Amino acid sequence: MTKDIVNSALSKVLYPGFTKDIVTFGFVNSIEISGNDISFNVEITSSAPEVAQQITDDATKELKAVGAGNISVNIKAPKMPEAPKPKSKNIAPHIKNFLMVSSGKGGVGKSTTSVNIAIALAAQGKKVGLLDADIYGPNIPRMMGIADIKPEVTGNKVLPIKAYGIEVMSMGSLMEPGQSLMWRGAMIMKAIEQFLRDILWSDLDVLVIDMPPGTGDAQLTLAQSVPVTAGLTVTTPQGVSLDDSRRSLDMFKKLNIPIAGVIENMSGFIAPDTGVEYDIFGKGTSEPMAKEFGTKVIAEIPIEQSIRTGGDEGKPITFVNPTSESAKRYMAAAESIWATIEAVNAQGGASNESVQPTTPPGVSACSTKH
Repeated sequence: MTKDIVNSALSKVLYPGFTKDIVTFGFVNSIEISGNDISFNVEITSSAPEVAQQITDDATKELKAVGAGNISVNIKAPKMPEAPKPKSKNIAPHIKNFLMVSSGKGGVGKSTTSVNIAIALAAQGKKVGLLDADIYGPNIPRMMGIADIKPEVTGNKVLPIKAYGIEVMSMGSLMEPGQSLMWRGAMIMKAIEQFLRDILWSDLDVLVIDMPPGTGDAQLTLAQSVPVTAGLTVTTPQGVSLDDSRRSLDMFKKLNIPIAGVIENMSGFIAPDTGVEYDIFGKGTSEPMAKEFGTKVIAEIPIEQSIRTGGDEGKPITFVNPTSESAKRYMAAAESIWATIEAVNAQGGASNESVQPTTPPGVSACSTKH
């Protein structure tokens, strides 16, 4: 066996997709012969594995035909280009932190919690915004006493409404009273993005976002649009609510959103005449659930008449009655939430890189084959 015989055999191996062979292209080098055993390198320009495999198969076939024994084909190909990794996305970079307030089901006092936590954070010196992203049940305008106020429009942007020292925006402020929204998921997703991009929020320390109940399109869109600094779950002590709240906490885990804690709402009852707190609807049942997810209950908010009347009349208890027991608990919860936010930022800040879509634009992730 000689190099001439080897080169003659390899000159019959066409480079895939071309009419020229690998010898003519000058891809073959470092031929070594030991008896009838042959080894050589082939330096190719394609990183496609099927090209390397076809050259190996064809070269082996041609060399065997001229009596070669053991054959070692060393293909040297450029590295496959790595797919671009998704980067962290933030369509509202002037806002320093985002707090997602979520619940597994409706009717647990999530909006009331969002309002009072936002006011409590503002009372502690933070510049706060409150976004009512609960598209189907936008109750924030009533609770904040701005139900009859329409926002100002500047060019293509909308100015948030100011109330109780915070900036507020809600779909309820843009709709006619009593108007229903029958929107599909894509429309909700677009609305969430516009609330972040097209509202003239100032340079806020934190934007508190009251989400729709559940774990659907709105939550995923928000998580992909901005790096959510922390998530807060609101529940009630009943088992049915706790079952759904576990889903909310699990969603935070899957979206890699740091959990700020759990607020157990309607936890006990404070009698308006005596101020005595009674455990009539359950209390403290959220703690085991919180521990399952490595977090804690940061407030047990009782049923207190002034919370309900304050919500209906647009007078949040944390602002109008800051010495009440419930207001004190909201304030303590806000302090705990801010400590979580500071801890997240001290460790490099929030990122939504891991939840960015990897499917091509215009292609639904649900329709791709795995």
